[in-house]
This record gives sequence, structure tokens and C-alpha cells, in this order.
Amino acid sequence: MQSNNPVFNRSEGFNGRGAATTRSADPSQWKIDLDGSASQPSPTHTTGRGTGFMTIESTVEKTALTLGVVVATAAAAWFLIGDISTDQAAVQKAFGFAFAGAIVGFGLSLVNSFKKIISPALVLAYAAAEGVFVGAFSKVVSGYVGDPTIVFQAVLATMVAFFATLGAYKFFNIQVTDKFRKVVTISMFAFVGVMLVNFVLSITGVLESGGLRSFENPGLSLVVSAVAVVLAVFMLIMDFDFVERGVEAGLPERESWRAAFGLTVTLVWLYIEILRILAILRGQD
Repeated sequence: MQSNNPVFNRSEGFNGRGAATTRSADPSQWKIDLDGSASQPSPTHTTGRGTGFMTIESTVEKTALTLGVVVATAAAAWFLIGDISTDQAAVQKAFGFAFAGAIVGFGLSLVNSFKKIISPALVLAYAAAEGVFVGAFSKVVSGYVGDPTIVFQAVLATMVAFFATLGAYKFFNIQVTDKFRKVVTISMFAFVGVMLVNFVLSITGVLESGGLRSFENPGLSLVVSAVAVVLAVFMLIMDFDFVERGVEAGLPERESWRAAFGLTVTLVWLYIEILRILAILRGQD
């Protein structure tokens, strides 16, 4: 079960390198095939608490907790910034919060992605930093369009996209092949690389008004965000597949935190891009 996703490839279990689980190590649980060879039963611990294994339920719980931290810190940042429509200091504070949250969140995302043993504390620290960024960025965008309800619209659209993708994954039995993983992963890294170059060129003044991400160039910015949404949806499909495979592999319960981290990264990215699209469309009205 080789993984190309940097969030999961540090886990031995997600890559088929993990040791056998306690369940499979018990010979009494093995079965004898018709040819006389012994085989181990497929793990069935998809739900239930206290099993010591990663389960769907434990993954949902950790993901809910991580996203809860994102929402809480985003709300705190939103209210601490104040009214940016009348206070110039609030505008500067919003951009400061967004920049600090983005930098710290990016650094922690790299640590969590390449850390062999996942740390719940670092996952929650990432969620807190990303929440500050989300709250500040949402404040800036709502001020740009002059309507705070755009944030709720983006949240709702993100939820719809998440559950629609999950439904399509389950009901249409989408198979995530090695080729699919490679193409999506390479595309994602290429996109992130282009955005980092665009960011550097923007802050150094080579590109004006954010370059590819400028609201002043709505056509190009809309295309870039649309591509990002498509990539985020593909990443969600990969996340679902990795969680399913991790449960089947009988990974230890702590790996639920790795799955929660991966899902949170994707959902935050999806929300930001949907918010940008709504702002661009609102600006063209």
C-alpha cells in the first residue's frame, strides 16, 4: 500500500512496511485455505472504541477535534481583528494575523507531514495556527466584498463538496490506483510550487497585486482557484482511500491523528479556494 501523499508516506503502515498487528499475530485467528496454506483474516475493526487500532470512528473523532480547533481559533482571530471597514489598524492586524498564521501553519504542516511518529500536540498546534490564518483571511475577504455572509456561504459550499466527494467515493466505488496517486501528487506539488514562486515574486514587487492570485485580475485568478478546487477534491479522494486502507491494515490508533491532519489540510485548502471563488464572482456582479 505505497503512498505518495507526504502526509501519509512517513507511516509504515500506510506504506505496507508495518509489523503485523496483534490480531494477525494470533495463529488461532488464522484460516486454512483449500490448498493447505495458512492465511490471516482481514481486519474488521472499522468501528468501536478501545480496540487499540485505527478505526473509522477514531478518525472521525480526531478529525472533528482538529477541525474544532481550527474553527475556534478562526473565530477568535475574527473577533480580535475588529471592524476592518472603519479601522485601518484592524486592516493591518488582519494582514498580520493572516501572514503569521500562514507561515506558522506551513512550517507545522511540513513537520507533521514528514514526522515518522505523529504527534497529536503538533497536529493541534497546526490546527490553531491555520485557524488564525483562516479567520484573518476570511475577515479580509469579507471586507473586500462588503458582506460577512460570504464566509458562511464558503463554509456551506465546503461541507457540500466534502460530503458529495465522500458519497461519490463510496457509492461509485472509486478506485484509487497508483497512477492516480502519482498524477494527483505531482500536480499538487507543481501547483504549490507555482504558488510559492508567485508569492515570492509578489512580495518582492516583481508581480503586482498578488500576481496569479490577484482579485484585480479576476479571470486568471478564477481559473487558478478552480484548478485548486479540483486538486483539493482529488486530494480528498486520496485521503478517503488512505483512511480506508489504514483501517484495513490495522494501524495503531495514533495514526487516526495522521488521517485527521491530512483531512484538515485538504478541507482548509478547499475552503480557502471556494471563498476566493465566491469573492471573485461577487466582485464581478
